[in-house]
Amino acid sequence: MVRIELLACLMGNTTRSVFRFAGKLTNDLLSFLVFCMLDVLDIVLCYVYKIVDFFVEDEWKPCYCSSPKEAIINTGNILVKEKGEAEKIVCVTSNKLQLEEISDTLYSRPSLVVEVSKTTVKRRNVVVSKPVGQSPFVVEMLQEKIGGHRSHPVPRWSDCDCETCNSWLNSCKDTLFVHMEGRKDNINENVLFIHGFISSSAFWTETLFPNFSRSIKSKYRLFAIDLLGFGKSPKPHESLYTMKEHLDMIERSVIEPNKVESFHIVAHSLGCILALALAVKYPKSVKSITLLAPPYFPAPKGEEATQYMMRKVAPRQVWPLIAFGASMACWYEHVSRTICLLICKHHRTWEFLTKLITRNRIRTYLIEGFCCHTHNAAWHTLHNVICGTASKIEGYLDMVQNHLNCSVNVFHGQDDELIPVECSDNVKTKVPRANVRVVEKKDHITIVVGRQKAFARELEQIWKTARNS
Repeated sequence: MVRIELLACLMGNTTRSVFRFAGKLTNDLLSFLVFCMLDVLDIVLCYVYKIVDFFVEDEWKPCYCSSPKEAIINTGNILVKEKGEAEKIVCVTSNKLQLEEISDTLYSRPSLVVEVSKTTVKRRNVVVSKPVGQSPFVVEMLQEKIGGHRSHPVPRWSDCDCETCNSWLNSCKDTLFVHMEGRKDNINENVLFIHGFISSSAFWTETLFPNFSRSIKSKYRLFAIDLLGFGKSPKPHESLYTMKEHLDMIERSVIEPNKVESFHIVAHSLGCILALALAVKYPKSVKSITLLAPPYFPAPKGEEATQYMMRKVAPRQVWPLIAFGASMACWYEHVSRTICLLICKHHRTWEFLTKLITRNRIRTYLIEGFCCHTHNAAWHTLHNVICGTASKIEGYLDMVQNHLNCSVNVFHGQDDELIPVECSDNVKTKVPRANVRVVEKKDHITIVVGRQKAFARELEQIWKTARNS
């Protein structure tokens, strides 16, 4: 009897292994075919958008298909590359120069179709110009007259023109949209909430804020921001949405005007990278750091950190669907612009249909957060912050471990298919004192949405413990 049960168990395991292998093989084959077609489609769309942009705006929108030169030429910037160092942008304004790093993933995204086309061109003895990022050292002026570039209409034809997405144009302040609740005077306790990629402050204000206790709201000042390029915040066309730009806007919008001397940070996904950078910049001010699904993938020795990060967050797979969406957003500049054109420009239609289908029984704040951004903001933030800072995250975590005394708490959904649980384990390896909690049956979004009451209590406890320590 025991032998029969053991045999049945072995057969069951074998069957599951066979199905798992068959599923992976099918996914890999289908992904290869789909992404080969997307490679071709992106090239076609490149020319389509050049034509449409030319007819609508009298010039085409530069892109990263051939070289970073054209994509940055209309920003009044200079691209600088020293041998052995990352590319940097010298941002030229009327009164100062700023040096900012850009990610090589913006213009270096290997694909089978591109490699084949390059090989074909070489066989025909046509000289192929070398991408500027591959040159041993380059110091190039990308525009003949700084400040003389043509400004695009705001909003552009492919961006949404609704009042919500463009409310920043009517403001005299060049700052982020900030939702503030809680105590107004004699404040000693502040909390900064930073949302994730293609999201908004509503991710916090519609979930956690209504569930904080009266005691917390009477003692704490709560700030939830829309990051640069998202939600109701400014969406400048000339911005490259680098780490520095994002941090500068947070400082200018929250820390400086509100005279914040100390604060707790709560961040989700992309926001975790900004949270760590902010904590390193203000080591004596941060009281606690709470990270949800931090995208930390340590690159193996010899691997380029930016490229490795891109392959991990955007694995060019059709399943799971969230990975498929991330792959299209990250690998294809023009396919992702088309998605933004269909979804973001027409987000009011999608919100209306959602309310109509559900008979207004569900709130649409997640849809609003997902749709209220421009392609330029999403594209550059994804590459320059998520991918571009991949080599810096380890340094940030070392600083947190060795130079910050604040508590570190990490929450991760067990079923997160976009940022796997191993990322939080990686954080724990670098910051041993971090308290890591894996929440069962929760994913990248439901780590907050759906358990907001419980999470609000957990945050309150974290802040109180930090306050008493």
